[in-house]
Amino acid sequence: MIRKPTVYVFAFLLQSEVGLAVDLSSQVVSVLGGDTIEILHLNQPERVRLYGIDCAEQGPAFGTRAKQAASALVFRKDVIPQTYGKDTYKRTLADVLLPDGINVNQALVKEG
Repeated sequence: MIRKPTVYVFAFLLQSEVGLAVDLSSQVVSVLGGDTIEILHLNQPERVRLYGIDCAEQGPAFGTRAKQAASALVFRKDVIPQTYGKDTYKRTLADVLLPDGINVNQALVKEG
C-alpha cells in the first residue's frame, strides 16, 4: 500500500504554523498628530494612521490638543495594531489597541 505524502506534509505545515507565535505588539516611537503615530515594527519605523479618525492638523489649537491627547495615551507604550491596509500616503490604517484592551481610536473620539 502506498501512503499519500500530502497528508504528512499538511500535518507538518499545520504543526509549524501553530508553533509560530508572533508578538504583534510594537512600541510607539513618535506621535505625528492626533490621528497618526509611528511604531517600531521589525526594527523599522512604520507610520500608522488611526482608522476612522480625522483630526485637525498641527498648528490650529485643536490640532495641538489632539496630538497631546494621542501622546498621553500611546507615546513610548506598546500597542497592538489591527490593520486594514494602506492609505494613499502608504501609511498603515489601523485600530490601535493598548495591552489592557483599550481601543485608542475610540478613546480619542470619546475625548473629543
